[in-house]
Amino acid sequence: MTTLLTAVVVILAIVAIVQIVRIFEVSSTMSGEDEPQTGQPTKKENDLFGKIMLLMGAGLVIFSIWSFFSWGDYTLPKPASEHGIETDRLLWITFGVIGLVYLITQPLLFWFAYKYRGRKGQKATYIEHNNKLEAIWTIIPTIVLAVIILYGIFTWTSIMNPEYEEEPIVVELYAKQFGWTARLAGEDNILGEANVRFIEGANTLGIDENDFNGLDDIIVDELHLPVGKPVLLKMRSQDVIHSAYIPHFRVQMNCVPGTVTQFGFTPNITTAEMRQDSKVMRQIAHINELRDDMGEEPYEFDFVLLCNKICGSAHYNMQLKIVVETEEEYNQWLKEQKTFAETL
Repeated sequence: MTTLLTAVVVILAIVAIVQIVRIFEVSSTMSGEDEPQTGQPTKKENDLFGKIMLLMGAGLVIFSIWSFFSWGDYTLPKPASEHGIETDRLLWITFGVIGLVYLITQPLLFWFAYKYRGRKGQKATYIEHNNKLEAIWTIIPTIVLAVIILYGIFTWTSIMNPEYEEEPIVVELYAKQFGWTARLAGEDNILGEANVRFIEGANTLGIDENDFNGLDDIIVDELHLPVGKPVLLKMRSQDVIHSAYIPHFRVQMNCVPGTVTQFGFTPNITTAEMRQDSKVMRQIAHINELRDDMGEEPYEFDFVLLCNKICGSAHYNMQLKIVVETEEEYNQWLKEQKTFAETL
């Protein structure tokens, strides 16, 4: 209802402005003053349009600033991985540069439209070319963009080629329409060979039963990870292109049929610690208010693996819970899981 009323108000405002402009045009014609050339606005119309532009510019800037502070709490909370700190820093630096340029150029754009509007007795000055201005608005943006791009390249390189102080835990994320399955590499930390041609019965991931490296692999529908330990994700897809997206870890990588992609990260916050984060608590409280209105059970925060590609009708259902816990809790959970050999 709010959206509908807002749309009606905007439409009525536009209609009102159009009618006001037409009234000014008719009154100007009837008075015989400021007779415009064919297809050209009158001085009074130019004056009106300039004032409207000034008001619109002020409204746009005020609305942008208001939106930033009003909706900022709906953004992701602090990153739960070590590399996420770097990606967030890059993101906020980019936001800062773009925001600064926006707050300088947009007010100037609307101010110039107002200041140099057509008025009686005022004529525009025609300037054909200015080398100095051309150099300023070409060189400065080029330098700024080059710095941001280089910073992004170095950040991406450090994320995709991490230097591990210890061997990472190898985990496979297997995607198919419409769900995820995780496979831990077991005691040898080596994933067994797998192929869709081997999928049969309980072997839903197509693990090669003749590969000894795969016999100790652990297949789970809920992934547990130890905090502070590096993890190397190996990703496969059974059918179409999916995208492994774990927003709180700042992890995203496509899962492509016929190939294996990978992404390494180190979780630095446990699930229990993240639930105590003030921003997360506010967001969960708001979610539970909405769920309560719909008669649904309250929701508790969890890290979750999503699919970030529209892969079909049940795309929204592709979720896998991830629990980050202490190393002791992780080892205890690991002991309770069955290996692939035990499921045969």
